[in-house]
Amino acid sequence: MASTGSERAAQPDESGLIGGWVRADPVRAIGVAMIVVSLVWRAQLASRGHLAVDDWVLVSRAAEADLTPGFLLTLYNNHFMPAALLLTWVVTRVVGLAYWPYVLLMTAGQAVLAVAFFRLLRTLVRPGLALLVPLAIFLFSPLTLEAGTWWAVGVNMVPMQLAMVLAIGAQLRYVRTGRRRHLVGLALAVVFGLLFFEKALLVVPLVFLFTACLLVDGPPVRAVWDTVRRYWPSWAVLTAVSLSFAGLYLTRSESSLRQPDSLNEVFSFLWQLLGSTVVPGLLGGPWAWMAAGDGAPVTAPPELGRWLSWAVFLTLVVLTVRLRRTAGRAWVLLGAYLALVVALLGATRLGSVYSDVAGSVPRYVTDVVVVAALCVGVALLGLAAPVTGPADGTTGHPADGEREAGDRRPEWLTRYRETASTLTVVVLLAGGLGTAWSTARYGDEWAVKRGLAYLETARAELAAAPPGTVFLDRPVPEGVVPNLSAPYNRQSKFFQALEDGPVFVTGAEEPAIFDDQGRITPVRVDGPAVPPGPDEGCGYKILGGQTIRLPLSAPRDDWFWVVRVGYLSSADSTAVFRLGGSAREFPVKQGLHQYFFEFTGGGDTVELTVPRHGVTICTNEVVVGTAVPQQ
Repeated sequence: MASTGSERAAQPDESGLIGGWVRADPVRAIGVAMIVVSLVWRAQLASRGHLAVDDWVLVSRAAEADLTPGFLLTLYNNHFMPAALLLTWVVTRVVGLAYWPYVLLMTAGQAVLAVAFFRLLRTLVRPGLALLVPLAIFLFSPLTLEAGTWWAVGVNMVPMQLAMVLAIGAQLRYVRTGRRRHLVGLALAVVFGLLFFEKALLVVPLVFLFTACLLVDGPPVRAVWDTVRRYWPSWAVLTAVSLSFAGLYLTRSESSLRQPDSLNEVFSFLWQLLGSTVVPGLLGGPWAWMAAGDGAPVTAPPELGRWLSWAVFLTLVVLTVRLRRTAGRAWVLLGAYLALVVALLGATRLGSVYSDVAGSVPRYVTDVVVVAALCVGVALLGLAAPVTGPADGTTGHPADGEREAGDRRPEWLTRYRETASTLTVVVLLAGGLGTAWSTARYGDEWAVKRGLAYLETARAELAAAPPGTVFLDRPVPEGVVPNLSAPYNRQSKFFQALEDGPVFVTGAEEPAIFDDQGRITPVRVDGPAVPPGPDEGCGYKILGGQTIRLPLSAPRDDWFWVVRVGYLSSADSTAVFRLGGSAREFPVKQGLHQYFFEFTGGGDTVELTVPRHGVTICTNEVVVGTAVPQQ
């Protein structure tokens, strides 16, 4: 039956509702669309890759551990991250080595973070279409790509960024209203970040700097003093949280502080960090990346792009400072927080094997993007007027009249307004295209995963392997898990979260190993062997109850080795292998056989003993070395 006109009128016009919602607040509508685009884009980018480097170690640790306080509170590479370990443990126990749950978790975290940042931005700065510029910087900056693709980075940095946003928002509400309940939100935000990453402790000085630079007026010394005096409850809460965390962290951590090898190393680091990473990254760079194995690539901007980005950035600073008094305070805030990050990185990364590229690693400055985007918003639009003032009647930030008086439009800008608008559009368009290019090139690098190829090959080989196949342990390729992660670079650790994974043994007659491509091959021991024995047709003859000494062709250091003994035995028995001060008993079968086993020890002479009387063993094949694929 056809509906009547009145019935059609009563039905809501969905297109009209959506159109009305868009017209009511175009900036909000465009901002939401930008958030959706960024989430879909980055989820697609992340899904091109897989687990990488530290991810394998985190998963291996989760697979072998019970969910206990001891496991959660154990530091990883000196990082305190119990909440990150908990999430990894749950995913590992539920889905094993799958990657898609981590993509979902990182995307969900970025969604919450994006909404929280957008709300903070709209609360902090004046309304205007230019508000979309800092939002775009935050959502699309290539400096944050690692946090959305690499689990080991994202599980630390996304919560830290969220803690920064929530803490600044709580402090802003406390300053504007004077209500003590916002102090609870401030404390919880910092605690939340610290549960994922100890670097979130930087949120504490950030909140202070944010308050002093943007929410309190006056010259520097007076602003700092007023910040301390007016908002001492905030500092009391944050001090309590900081001291409690420091007491817990310092009792478990080892010092990560290092000294740079030279002054030139310091200057090189600063030039890399500021010249190649931070400033280009905020303006769409680096445009080119340098591969770093299975991990995320590092920045390698072209020289022209580097200098152009600095020219645009300095122009933005100069123009906004001339236009708006609060812009200068915003740039001071960014510089101060960046100085904290630089000092922390310099104290923990310089003087190490990674110092040559430390300044080119975007994940080290992912948190800076939050501060930079907020500061760009303040510089472009100025601070928004508070809806309500503090309960104590003080001015929580520069008064509206002061802000208006501080805003000054140069005569030349008014005269050449059309030209300035054109240049602005060109710069924004260039920044957008540069961001798209940088992101696409990052995706190409991220999609190359040796660890995934190794895992998939091993899975296919295991499915086709004969029942009962057992394996000797050896390291996975250095490009999959580096040797610095030992013992979690061992195959037995790498595969332990794999359903129906390989069975590893310390000794077997016919063991197999995985080669560097993940293929299953027989074992060959590469190392010094004993020379041919004196008995023709037997080599070295060992009678039951006797011990013989066999010299190695070269000595072995005291280390972890694999031994192969090829023998002919008159009956089933056991034999004892000795090298240096260590011994290992292994089974012997009647007939012609071989046996491989793991051994820890060193020396230049092997001793073989047959405990059982009446048994004779002949051997001419004893090798002590490393298990390698049989060619």
